[in-house]
Amino acid sequence: MIRVYIVPVLAIVGMGLAAYTIVQGSKPVVPQPPVVQPPSAPFSTFVAASGIVESSTLNIDVGTPVGGVVGEVMVTVGQDVKKGEALFRIDARELEAERASREAALRVVEAQYRRLEASPRPEEVPPAEARVLEAEASLADAQEKLALRQAVTDPRAITADTLSEARFLVAGAEARLAQARADLALLKAGTWGVDLDVSRAQVESARAQLQSVVTDLGRRTIRALVDGRVLQVNIRPGEFAPAGVTSQALLVLGGVSTLHVRADVDENDAWRVREGSKAVAYVRGNASLSTALTFVRFEPLVVPKRSLTGESTERVDTRVLQIIFAFDPKSLPVFVGQQVDVYIESAPVSESSGTSGRTETPKST
Repeated sequence: MIRVYIVPVLAIVGMGLAAYTIVQGSKPVVPQPPVVQPPSAPFSTFVAASGIVESSTLNIDVGTPVGGVVGEVMVTVGQDVKKGEALFRIDARELEAERASREAALRVVEAQYRRLEASPRPEEVPPAEARVLEAEASLADAQEKLALRQAVTDPRAITADTLSEARFLVAGAEARLAQARADLALLKAGTWGVDLDVSRAQVESARAQLQSVVTDLGRRTIRALVDGRVLQVNIRPGEFAPAGVTSQALLVLGGVSTLHVRADVDENDAWRVREGSKAVAYVRGNASLSTALTFVRFEPLVVPKRSLTGESTERVDTRVLQIIFAFDPKSLPVFVGQQVDVYIESAPVSESSGTSGRTETPKST
């Protein structure tokens, strides 16, 4: 019974299924509509490019010239800062102590200079003048005694030693008077110019040493060099911030009052783009969001393409010409670093090529 009835029936069913499968597989596949409609070019002739949004100042990877522990971070992500505003500070307690020491040393040498500059003190002059008068009086007394002894005519009344002693007293009084007058003149003359120069040099040296510490202290506070917005913060208080170039920027800053689009044009189409060309950027994932772009400049160096789309037809050895466009951030809700599709107006290929393909046969002579 199985061989007579069941096997033939199963064979017939299998043949029917095979025929049905063949018929269904031969039908054309209906393409599914894309999840997001791609943008369409607004120009009759155009060059398509892949663009990336960047700040007008380019992204500035902020670093520190001096490594150290971060003491304070004064900004947050998304905060707008002005040029010169502090971003973060490296711990500098040892420099603060050294600055206090340098300031004290500067005050000492400045006080010494002022003392020399103000010399002599007014109250020092009268005692010096009194010493001159005293020396003059002593000299007058000694001269009078010498004159009395020299007036004695009888050699038996005065000895030669007594007369010599009177002369020595006069000479000593004259020397003391000269010394007193010289001291008074030196006092009234004030400080010697060379001493003032030495003291002034000490003041300048102390100021330079203090300024050196202040400069080092200022380098511990990292400030914004341009007006912009904080795009990224990768440091926290207590972390060690290394000096120099790091694998990850400590802080990223960029100007966003005007945003730029860096469009990569294939080198094979670069000759079709002209300076001042019109362009439109579309947000990827939403073709209804677009904005007109203003030409800024060409990057004159053709570079290898870095951003890959992942398509099977894409070449990894492609070189691109980068074109910078600008737009108002209020006209397009995008972020720095976001990719956009760019369409650049160009002349038709026939008009651009001109007569480059023509050849002429030279006339025979």
